[in-house]
Amino acid sequence: MPDTSPEQRNEELHTAKQVQLENVGALTRDQLTPQAAAEPRGHDVPGHDHAPVTAAGPRAPWWHNPYAPAVASLLLLLAGLALDHFRDQAPFFTGFVRLGWYGVAFLLVGWKVIRSAVQSIPSGHVFNEFLLMSLATLGAFAIGEYPEGVAVMLFYTVGELFQDAAVNRAKRSIRALLEIQATEVTVLRDGQAVVLDPKQVAVGDTIEVKPGEKVALDGTLVQGPASLNTAALTGESVPQTKQAGEPVLAGMVNLESLIQVAVTAGYQDTKLAKILALVQDAVGRKAKTQQFITKFAKTYTPIVVVLAALLVAVPYFVVEDYVFRDWLYRALVFLVISCPCALVVSIPLGYFGGIGAASRAGILFKGSNFLDAMRELDTVVMDKTGTLTQGVFALQQVQPAPGTAPEQLLRLVGALETKSTHPIAKAVVTHVGAAAAGVAVENVEEIAGHGLRGRVDGRDVLAGNTKLLAKFGVAYPPEVDQVVDSIVVAAVDGQYAGYLTVADAPKEDAARAVQALKADGITKLVMLSGDKDSIVQRVALELGITEAHGGLLPEDKARYVQQYKDAGHKLAFVGDGVNDAPVVALADVGIAMGGLGSDATIETADVVIQTDHPSKIATARRIARATHAVVWQNIWLAFGVKALVLALGAGGVATMWEAVFADVGVALLAILNAVRIQRTTF
Repeated sequence: MPDTSPEQRNEELHTAKQVQLENVGALTRDQLTPQAAAEPRGHDVPGHDHAPVTAAGPRAPWWHNPYAPAVASLLLLLAGLALDHFRDQAPFFTGFVRLGWYGVAFLLVGWKVIRSAVQSIPSGHVFNEFLLMSLATLGAFAIGEYPEGVAVMLFYTVGELFQDAAVNRAKRSIRALLEIQATEVTVLRDGQAVVLDPKQVAVGDTIEVKPGEKVALDGTLVQGPASLNTAALTGESVPQTKQAGEPVLAGMVNLESLIQVAVTAGYQDTKLAKILALVQDAVGRKAKTQQFITKFAKTYTPIVVVLAALLVAVPYFVVEDYVFRDWLYRALVFLVISCPCALVVSIPLGYFGGIGAASRAGILFKGSNFLDAMRELDTVVMDKTGTLTQGVFALQQVQPAPGTAPEQLLRLVGALETKSTHPIAKAVVTHVGAAAAGVAVENVEEIAGHGLRGRVDGRDVLAGNTKLLAKFGVAYPPEVDQVVDSIVVAAVDGQYAGYLTVADAPKEDAARAVQALKADGITKLVMLSGDKDSIVQRVALELGITEAHGGLLPEDKARYVQQYKDAGHKLAFVGDGVNDAPVVALADVGIAMGGLGSDATIETADVVIQTDHPSKIATARRIARATHAVVWQNIWLAFGVKALVLALGAGGVATMWEAVFADVGVALLAILNAVRIQRTTF
């Protein structure tokens, strides 16, 4: 056990803390989860490499840059075209020299594609864009159209690089959002405080948690008592007092003095690691549109190959002046145009761009399918505490007795409450602020379960519940007993002086969130809470929610949600406490408040709002609609251009250059359109 006490360490918080740099852990992806270490890939076909996201480090040689082969190939292609144009001045540029020149330009960008086409055969993925690109470009070389073969492969590779850049950008934005979680923790070892990466903390170590900090690891309290905000785990706004030996869980927030926690669970079991693993799975959860395009491409590609073969063979029997080379060229153009790159690349990228845009707005979608589901909602059901309200006490109302000024009541009660650590007392002190400064307070007595008694500015003051006044024989109006909020009743010099109400205040953007959802087409807004029904109805009226139910257990919330679903509503449930996890799982879209939300709810949810702002629900719907629009723009663009150029190519009007535009050009346009989502402010 360290030889420094929490009291001593409290004093040390006011001095500069010396930390050795080598002791400050840097949280990296490969330290978190095995899944997180996996680099993003654009396709599932083996051998098709994409540019990885790497941490900052020594600069690699220029030839290791993923863009270097494409740049070199482009320079060789341009130089080759110039030599072709000025062939009279370059008579050497013929035969094997010309083939070798263009061959090098082709292999710089094409060898990975050809390798991918070959390596995909054992896995059964024979008919894919790699096969189409390989057949078309190698066929172009076979009939002597070297520049076209290089151009097709070059621009295809450029499109892939654009895709990688867009995917990696989205990955980085999601990862940056998640990595703002706790990245260091103070560990007591050999009597010294050492700052480490939480990943390096072992079970049995003792960690320190400063006031206002979130507990990073599960453990037991070494010394008590300690006041902790447990709203993340219980959904209750009242802080809990923990004694020595009692469990302290990751996600709780230390409210008062420095505490020590003996670690009982490793960092891999905490919220951050779980969310990162879920992020890695998000790409695999495909939307219906994405699933359709994937299935379509698997059927479409072999049909295209067969049609290209027929385009070469059939004219031999029906065309009088049949020239094999001409019809082979048309078939190759047909293959290039038919490549489904624009669809198989840009549509997943569109959804992933939506996920990336949402992450920058503080919203985590765990899969592209939830983007579609969010757009289709007509009903939003919300918890109250921690979701629409702040989850902390705040002064709501000052009701002085006749003849007593509100300022005087606040000043006397606020000064007396400075001697208490109760959450309700703290809410009063916070509200009163400087008005209670300098007021003489003496002879304070705390009466357990009742409140405080003391002399304030030379006057006898009582502040607590109605039992306190009854104990000292102070009469008060009977309507005081009907107040539903938490109440502080006061008496001055033996006379009733009024009361203050303290309640969990709505979040600043709660009313705006309700109005935004109504304006966004949500026809049914419901609030379900375990709090008193009278309080729930008051909050609902204040926020503009027309249907609200209080006094509910988790199973009651689930019953209401099931009733709405049975009535045909597309429904989202928004909650934060562990008691909300079953209902979050039941909803069509489960949304968790992730800033202080419970691990169980965040893991169960389909969408996590990292900022705890309910107005982000409407933002998530706007992002979902924008993503849907971009995806369908890409679909119609790809099909429209390809259908036109396919007809021209089959008729011998379109050349390989038009085919390049119809394939790679459209893919680039679609990718740029998808990237546009990430640059949009919602």
